[in-house]
Amino acid sequence: MNHPMHDVLDRWKTAFDNHEPDVIAGLYTTDALFQGFGPTVVAGRDGVRAYYEAVDVGRRADVTVLHTYTLGDQVAGGFADVTFSGANGWEAKVHMSLVLHRENNDWKIRQYHVSQVDAQN
Repeated sequence: MNHPMHDVLDRWKTAFDNHEPDVIAGLYTTDALFQGFGPTVVAGRDGVRAYYEAVDVGRRADVTVLHTYTLGDQVAGGFADVTFSGANGWEAKVHMSLVLHRENNDWKIRQYHVSQVDAQN
C-alpha cells in the first residue's frame, strides 16, 4: 500500500499538469494553509483555487517524494522535490512539504509549503 503522500501528490500533479484549479482546490481541506511562490499565505479552498487559476496554462510538475510520515490514522505528510516547468524553458525547483489530514476516508492537504531551491547551491 502506498503512503497517502504518494496518492495525494499523484492526484495533485495530474490536476496541475491539466490546469484544473477546481480539482486541485478539492484536494485541500476547507481551512487549508497554503504558501506557494508568492509572499502571501493563503487560507482555504477559495484562495487555493485562485492561486492555481493564475498559473500559466501549460505548466507541468515533476514530483519526487523524499520522505513520508504518519501520526496515528488521521495525520500524515512528508517532503518532496518538485521541478515546475513551462514554455520557453522556464523552470523552478522547489522543496515541498505537506501535512495531510484524513477526512471521510480521503486524504486532504491541510498545509502546503514550497521553498525555491537556489540554483547556485
